[in-house]
Amino acid sequence: MSDVDQHQEVSSPPPDLSWRKRYWKKNVRVLVVLLSIWAFVSLGLSVLLIEPLNNFEILGFPLGLWFAHQGSIITFILITLVYAVWMDRIDSEFGVSEKPGGDKA
Repeated sequence: MSDVDQHQEVSSPPPDLSWRKRYWKKNVRVLVVLLSIWAFVSLGLSVLLIEPLNNFEILGFPLGLWFAHQGSIITFILITLVYAVWMDRIDSEFGVSEKPGGDKA
């Protein structure tokens, strides 16, 4: 190759990867929101606020006890489903979806 050919290959502009920073920022926002909800339900309602919640009942069971046993598990499952749907939408928005036709990179 001549010097001109090598110079043309080197001087091509780098691909625009700024979308990756925006994608990661949205991803982190989703994680922070959902982990905050998880921490509030798991620690807040199930441990810290169990006594005041026990003054209320669901199907004959104290609400604090219900959150400690069933509510935390149900909330965790719902958070997992919400995360999957939310990230699918973000992936589609940025063209990195696992579905056919969603490749950007």
